[in-house]
Amino acid sequence: MTHDPAVMQFFLTRRSRPAKMLRAPAPGQDEITTLLTAAARVPDHGKLEPWRFIVLQPGATTRFAEAIAARADALGLPPEVREKAVSAFVDTPLVVAVIASPKSSEKIPMIEQTLSAGAVCVSLVNAALASGWGACWLTGWPAMDKGTQHALGLADHEWIAGFVHIGTVESIPPERPRPDIASLITWQA
Repeated sequence: MTHDPAVMQFFLTRRSRPAKMLRAPAPGQDEITTLLTAAARVPDHGKLEPWRFIVLQPGATTRFAEAIAARADALGLPPEVREKAVSAFVDTPLVVAVIASPKSSEKIPMIEQTLSAGAVCVSLVNAALASGWGACWLTGWPAMDKGTQHALGLADHEWIAGFVHIGTVESIPPERPRPDIASLITWQA
């Protein structure tokens, strides 16, 4: 059995960095491609690749923030809800929208394809963190709203599994309480 204590230590201490704490610079295209390659190494039964990526670089993040603001206004959302969603894209130098793009399959149920898209999100966060970047996975109402989905050019069958924000860490957030693992385990023999 191969054992890599450094990798295990990374997983035991990993900590997402809030989007509001991320600043430029962000990884360039070559490094993002490497991070996306790592993120795509997830369980994908049937090799369907039921996900894809939209990389929002500076400029695109601003345009998407404007689309979110317009959509919030059209929906009549409260100003604080609008501003929270907008600021997540204005303040972050790079956002990867992980798009769930399920494929028709008689063998692979939609739930497995959905879980695979979620696995891509967490794998992308971990790849970015392991590479020294700050990163977090967010959703919120813009991820669920058809209007903002269409602003990204999604097909009708697609949806946003998550927005992975990546950038330079401005400051380290305080540690947060972690689950009591013993209370979440049921042992069966």
